[in-house]
Amino acid sequence: MFSTPTETSDSPVFNEKQIEESSLPPTIHAVNPVVSSAEFVFEQTNIVKINNEAVKKAAQYVSPNYDLTRERHLSDRPTQILQKVASESYTPRTWRTHPLHICPPEPYDPDDILTGACLNWIFLISSLNFSFWSEKEGQPDRYGVEWRTSWSSETTTVHTGYWSLVAALNRALEEGIPIIDPKFYSSETLCPDSLIAHVFRAAPQSAESMPLLNERLAIMREVGTILCNDDFGGSYLGFLEAFQRRHENQGTALDLVQFVTDTFPSFRDERMFNGRRVYFWKRPQILVAETWASLYPENPYTPHPIFPGLSGAHISDLTMFADYRVPQILHHLRILAYPSSLIRELRNGTPFGPGSKEEMSLRAASIIAVERIRNEMIACGSDWEASCVLIDFYLWDLAQRLQGEERVEGIETEDIVPAHRTRSIWY
Repeated sequence: MFSTPTETSDSPVFNEKQIEESSLPPTIHAVNPVVSSAEFVFEQTNIVKINNEAVKKAAQYVSPNYDLTRERHLSDRPTQILQKVASESYTPRTWRTHPLHICPPEPYDPDDILTGACLNWIFLISSLNFSFWSEKEGQPDRYGVEWRTSWSSETTTVHTGYWSLVAALNRALEEGIPIIDPKFYSSETLCPDSLIAHVFRAAPQSAESMPLLNERLAIMREVGTILCNDDFGGSYLGFLEAFQRRHENQGTALDLVQFVTDTFPSFRDERMFNGRRVYFWKRPQILVAETWASLYPENPYTPHPIFPGLSGAHISDLTMFADYRVPQILHHLRILAYPSSLIRELRNGTPFGPGSKEEMSLRAASIIAVERIRNEMIACGSDWEASCVLIDFYLWDLAQRLQGEERVEGIETEDIVPAHRTRSIWY
């Protein structure tokens, strides 16, 4: 009844033994090592450039005297690129508005079964949140998952890209498969490979299967087994409670990122480059950011339930999440500048291996560009707590919308070039 994914030998993108043997970063970082890593890689590769004038144009919309009323009128189209990020219309609470998201109950109650379920859902999605680009980009037979348009709708559609992962897990839950429970998906007896393949089955018109399915299987077994040890009690909530005990309820978002990378080898998005260990940490940071946003209190003055300490989450310590979609939109907005040779390779669909100079340069330049946007926003006097996390959330959403009919208006843009193609478990 169920098809079993083909077994592969040593994967070029997921060598579990190598990851486990890699040296851990220091326990405590005064600053996020992703920033200094990106600066080093950016200088060493010298391929992608940053247009500082475009950075300033993006940030100028958030000066203290901009008209919020006018911004709200324009908020349905991306004319004022970053006003929406800084206005009250785009906040951590925006996370709860996505129609496929599972939202935790309010107020926060760790004993509510729905709280644990939501957190397990977020954790598994972040564990598997990588490599959704398709060889059939823009074609109807690319990999997709057929499911509802929202939890409250009976209308179905074919979800592609990242949303295919979300739809597949939601569909499984609706079918009574406890796919988000670490005790379930860590067990090859309770949850055999064939069942996981069934969970990620493609829509009838798809000619592709889920990319890197064997790597996703391995990661599910790894992270599920770790969560089921005595320290964490078989849930992401248990992991978060262990984090709070470790930091006596004073831990920050960056502390949690460090705890994630220390604990789970498959979240350790780092490598040696030109004699130095560099960190990108896309999935660990987005896991923490999604945790922060999903539980962000309705009253912003209420302590965050995961980060109740005097410093709060200090979410501004996190960088953007270096993937393949945000660099694409940053280039479209003329914030990133590509040499003609790179544009040619992107248009030709040339694959870039994990750790190649082109791939590293694209990721590093994106991190630095969003840091500069944030710094410009602060320099403009914005009273909004500028956060690379929210800037990334908005840019990623904008990139998704631009795949449809929507267009950026009111500023000069470059033609949209294809996103870079790197098969990797890191993003």
